[in-house]
Amino acid sequence: MNPSSTTPSRLILDDIVHAYDGRVAVDHVSVGIAAGEILCLLGPSGCGKTTCLRLAAGLEDVQHGRVIIDGRTVAEPGRAVKPEARGVGLVFQDYALFPHLTVRDNVGFGLRQAGAAERRRRSEALLDLVGLGGRGGDYPHMMSGGEQQRVALARALAPEPQVMLLDEPFSGLDIALRDRLCADTLAVLREVGAAALMVTHDPDEALRMGDRIAVMNGGRIVQAGYATELYQAPATPFVARLFGELNAISLRVAGGRVSTPLGPLPAPGFADGAAVTVMIRPEALIEDAYGVIEAEVVEVRALGPVTALGIRVAGWPGRLGLRLGGVPRHDRGDRLRLTLDLGQTFVFAADGR
Repeated sequence: MNPSSTTPSRLILDDIVHAYDGRVAVDHVSVGIAAGEILCLLGPSGCGKTTCLRLAAGLEDVQHGRVIIDGRTVAEPGRAVKPEARGVGLVFQDYALFPHLTVRDNVGFGLRQAGAAERRRRSEALLDLVGLGGRGGDYPHMMSGGEQQRVALARALAPEPQVMLLDEPFSGLDIALRDRLCADTLAVLREVGAAALMVTHDPDEALRMGDRIAVMNGGRIVQAGYATELYQAPATPFVARLFGELNAISLRVAGGRVSTPLGPLPAPGFADGAAVTVMIRPEALIEDAYGVIEAEVVEVRALGPVTALGIRVAGWPGRLGLRLGGVPRHDRGDRLRLTLDLGQTFVFAADGR
């Protein structure tokens, strides 16, 4: 993925390749992140995303490629600037706070070159920024997990880094706390204006936090772009599945289109007879009294702001998933008429990944 042509990148990973015991973990990865931008590396465990972050931080030696921060090469094969001299802030999922130091002293730990008064002033200002003003004299064990994560964020910001690196920072928190902390962290990162690289396996978290998202699989970036691009135009079935449940069926192309039980779909670029997989998001099925698709409701699940329906349509193997806004208004056995939003349907080669 190339950085923006109009905004210089503050952090660049340039053609990074990295292997452990002969097994390639990162395979020719290139990303660029501008000041004030948040890029989320999204993918399953073992896909190489944390290795990318560790290489940027200086916690692993670069075997191939370069790490560039603010125009300066800080790592390449045979040469590396020490982590503490790179101008990066690190936030990990385990917080890594010093239990014997107060919260204030934890935040000021990276400011040892400053005088005591300046360390205290800077630490208190950062605690205010993350919503923990007045808690500087507490110790980590006196704080909740979410509060400890705020302290870890403040500590990472204390040296005024050019680049922030966040490794699964919210994975150990409950859903409500995670959502709130995501919003708070996003506001803080926006205020300080650092380039931020965040690693996550959670698509919802990536959608909330990332200005852009780079999806990794098998050590490679398989697609990168804005969240709307990845959701509306996934490049592979793997990317499509990351962002939610899908209805899928295997068919063949005839005359530039695929005939499905829900109606014909365009299949540009595929030869006649080509085997394809059709994927349809539940939101693509829209209740419409004048719709031509007839369905029977076989399952109803209330999911708070939406209702998930299982439906049957003649010719479709098994159930289809359908989501409607609001509380349940249908029962099993009800008959529906639906239309199909073609913008949320995708046709992939049958052997696509």
